[in-house]
Amino acid sequence: MNLNSALRELKRRGTAQNRKIYRRHGIGENMYGVSFTDLRLLAKQIKLDHDLAIHLWATGNHDAQVLATLIADPQQFDAKTLDAWAKDLGNYAITDQFVGLVTRTAYWQKKAEKWHTARSEWIARAGWNLIGQLALREPALPHGYFAPYLTEIKMGIQQQKNRVREAMNNALIAIGVRDDELQAQALEIAKTIGVVEIDHGETNCKTPDATAYILRTIDHRRKRNPKGKLT
Repeated sequence: MNLNSALRELKRRGTAQNRKIYRRHGIGENMYGVSFTDLRLLAKQIKLDHDLAIHLWATGNHDAQVLATLIADPQQFDAKTLDAWAKDLGNYAITDQFVGLVTRTAYWQKKAEKWHTARSEWIARAGWNLIGQLALREPALPHGYFAPYLTEIKMGIQQQKNRVREAMNNALIAIGVRDDELQAQALEIAKTIGVVEIDHGETNCKTPDATAYILRTIDHRRKRNPKGKLT
């Protein structure tokens, strides 16, 4: 499948209802409104096609960019290309989809460390989402690796841009469920920062309360393993 045929297929699968929903989530007009289910089916049909992914991403079309993240070959990315793609991010939905791709590359820890301090709302969100994923998925990282990020959350979350605050809150939760000591620190920080307000626009999305979410997750784990620690 080449670029033109891929775009025709995306246009064919788009619906007015999906476009209406996506607009409520802050996605701009450059989209077809393809459901994620259809995008995954199309990606399964195409399989890995890194060259096509590069061309799809360059269109700036939302559906094309989501498809690009699904068919790109993570092993073919270099750090420079990831930075270039990050600069194209324009809403939280494509940012989160992009993060899923970045976690499958060799650079995701370095990008977490670099991007989370970016001025761009979307690049910073990507960085904080990656930090949360590191907390959840990289048990070999030392406990102390996450301490500076907890301090950054404590000192800066309430001054950050809207969708960065959301990602920082999610990272706080992810770090807080990593191990017993980080749990205690995260709960103390959640108490200090108080309610984190996120503007979710014209949607029914809710912001998770960090304290409640951490405690609920820990309780669930301990019911499954009463004698064990978190790690």
